[in-house]
Amino acid sequence: MAGCVGRKGRGVHDLDAPLYLILEDNGTGSNACYMEEMHHIDTVEGDEGRMCINMEWGAFGDDGVLDDIRTEFDHEIDMGSLNPGKQLFEKMISGMYMGELVRLILVKMAKEELLFGGKLSPELLATGRFETKDVSDIEGEKDGIRKAREVLVRLGLDPTQEDCVATHRICQIVSTRSANLCAATLAAVLRRIKENKGEERLRSTIGVDGSVYKKHPHFAKRLHKTVRRLVPDCDVRFLRSEDGSGKGAAMVTAVAHRLADQHRARQKILEPLKLSREQLLEVKRRMKLEMERGLSKETHAIAPVKMLPTYVCATPDGTEKGDFLALDLGGTNFRVLLVRVRNGKRRGVEMHNKIYTIPQEVMHGTGDELFDHIVQCIADFLEYMGMKGVSLPLGFTFSFPCKQNSLDESILLQWTKGFKASGCEGEDVVTLLKEAIHRREEFDLDVVAVVNDTVGTMMTCGYEDPHCEVGLIIGTGCNACYMEEMRNVELVEGEEGRMCVNMEWGAFGDNGCLEDLRTEFDVAVDELSLNAGKQRFEKMISGMYLGEIVRNILIDFTKRGLLFRGRISERLKTRGIFETKFLSQIESDRLALLQVRAILQHLGLESTCDDSIIVKEVCTVVARRAAQLCGAGLAAVVDKIRENRGLDTLKVTVGVDGTLYKLHPHFAKVMHATVKDLAPKCDVSFLESEDGSGKGAALITAVACRIREAGQR
Repeated sequence: MAGCVGRKGRGVHDLDAPLYLILEDNGTGSNACYMEEMHHIDTVEGDEGRMCINMEWGAFGDDGVLDDIRTEFDHEIDMGSLNPGKQLFEKMISGMYMGELVRLILVKMAKEELLFGGKLSPELLATGRFETKDVSDIEGEKDGIRKAREVLVRLGLDPTQEDCVATHRICQIVSTRSANLCAATLAAVLRRIKENKGEERLRSTIGVDGSVYKKHPHFAKRLHKTVRRLVPDCDVRFLRSEDGSGKGAAMVTAVAHRLADQHRARQKILEPLKLSREQLLEVKRRMKLEMERGLSKETHAIAPVKMLPTYVCATPDGTEKGDFLALDLGGTNFRVLLVRVRNGKRRGVEMHNKIYTIPQEVMHGTGDELFDHIVQCIADFLEYMGMKGVSLPLGFTFSFPCKQNSLDESILLQWTKGFKASGCEGEDVVTLLKEAIHRREEFDLDVVAVVNDTVGTMMTCGYEDPHCEVGLIIGTGCNACYMEEMRNVELVEGEEGRMCVNMEWGAFGDNGCLEDLRTEFDVAVDELSLNAGKQRFEKMISGMYLGEIVRNILIDFTKRGLLFRGRISERLKTRGIFETKFLSQIESDRLALLQVRAILQHLGLESTCDDSIIVKEVCTVVARRAAQLCGAGLAAVVDKIRENRGLDTLKVTVGVDGTLYKLHPHFAKVMHATVKDLAPKCDVSFLESEDGSGKGAALITAVACRIREAGQR
């Protein structure tokens, strides 16, 4: 049907009217089309966006649902048609049949001697002689009765004044029924559109074509009035179409070309973010090379991937037992934990913890003040737990840049995260803690281990799964650790056994080895960051930066007129406005496009349904690349473990923590698939960690105590 053109998702709804109606009297009949949500169209693949549905509503009633309102005249028209039993609704409302309905009524009334003195003429009995144009003329504003006389005389009748008035009334009844039936079905369509959009009040435009609507003197007014009465919660505007079949088709074609051009332009911009398998294999190869450089004493100083020794030389074996304290300092909140590790039949870990705040004046004061405050918190916690004066082994998660010289010696290189306590940089944090404990003279603690949170993650999962020899954090930041052969850890003396290496892989690429993969958006995010030129790999994959990458792409699209109608809002210009949590929400399979629009509106971004689809695609591309890059790095790690041990195949578990991994709907799945593809000789399982920085610190301490006790026997 002319004008009722379908195009998937992006397309016809760019035109003004989401609903289009045709009412003709030249043989084309009546039809309607409207924009339906893709997820409701089971016959077409895909569930995003909208598609124009050609209703073919002329066949409404072909199954008998309208039999109670069809008259004997409707039945007679149908039986005399070329397609009896078909297009029954169309035969009740379209211009093709309106004049014929009036003729059949006049014939019946004449036969019953209610008109024309009971006389009939051959012309009146001839099908098609009373035209729809005659109905429009008779219902004209002026001289309707005189026009009725002219038509009846033309049909060989000698009408009285009463005959002319009755004919005028019959025309009114037939055309009014047609307008009301048409309005009722339009109201049903509008109600569906309103429900699809979930709006309390719908504003919609109906594009209309056809000579009945345009030429009948009252049809349009009756149609409008009835539609508005049936759907009072819809603000409906009717817009006449000019040449829907010609100009309309041309407009749809023009829209299609414009959208196709815009789609190609967007894909060209996004293409560098879509990594091929060959590119990912190259990332894996380069990561292995940088790992070797970091492990080597000769190249360690210039290697961006530092491969720092942690002095953790074993994972839990299940025999660990005892009570341990753990401290977790990594920001303005500080945790003290009591971790009870049990073995045997009651094997398990029980934890109690309390959170303390570090005031800003302490963060910016002296080192003695800071560590005295930490010890005060420990004393309060021991009293809270009813363990005042008890001496316990302690593990200290200290999440600041450090050079670790042994398991219980870690030199603070520099403060970050707002800390500026004087007299600490260049000092061993374990010594600073012990000195504060001695100053208090209330209890003594055996500081066994200074812990990195990534290593803690590995140890936490290692307690549950003995195959866990890799730790991975993918949250605000990103890092990995794994069990390396001692013979390869050249910074530490000794050849036997293994040691956990803290890779600090976020700095991968800081020497320029990833320049061919970094996009203009990565460069922009890096240049405006607090540590420009540093942690380049992390800035391509971690939660702290993914939202910023997306925001930069959206700005680029908008400047090119490919998004948000080319209008850049002030909110979109704000750094950090597009948080990574929004990526997770927008990519959720459970989230309809309407909800995506709500998120964008919350961000101050007025968007169309198409804009929402584009934003979702950008989020998908950015997050997928991040997961693939992380998977490529991890593939390098597990393959190195396998090659270290001279194995054909390796079974290994990766302990994972971090909000991006846990909360993003697709990140984990894409990363897993990438590792499997790039390291086919490794059977890699993934185990989510719970509290690597707290529980992990205690378990590292427990393992160290087990090994120490075994050495004393």
